[in-house]
Amino acid sequence: GKTWEITQSGEYLDIFLPAGRVYEHPTEPGRTVFAYVIEGMGSFEFGCRQIVGNRTLVRFGDGDHLIACTKGSHMRFLLCSGRPIGEPVAWRGPIVMNTEEELQLAFEEYAAGTFIKHD
Repeated sequence: GKTWEITQSGEYLDIFLPAGRVYEHPTEPGRTVFAYVIEGMGSFEFGCRQIVGNRTLVRFGDGDHLIACTKGSHMRFLLCSGRPIGEPVAWRGPIVMNTEEELQLAFEEYAAGTFIKHD
């Protein structure tokens, strides 16, 4: 089964692939595409083959489709794609910002209890 949300800027799919199955999905060239495995294990092919397990993030290169395969285990993964935002990314733990300075400020605000802004 799968659930998905497709917007003008991209798509977000929650895919469950039973053991011994293959799933192919078209992707738009020029988009950023990644998968995050949240259960089981399997492999992805998108120019090369990568065997992955739970809590693994795979970022794919540019292409027109990807293939997910399972053998002895099921695999559930989130598949996301979207237009690149063309901005730098600073990432630490659960917080993603554009610069290290913004990231530092975000952690300081989090520690002070002011990270979440209220109207």
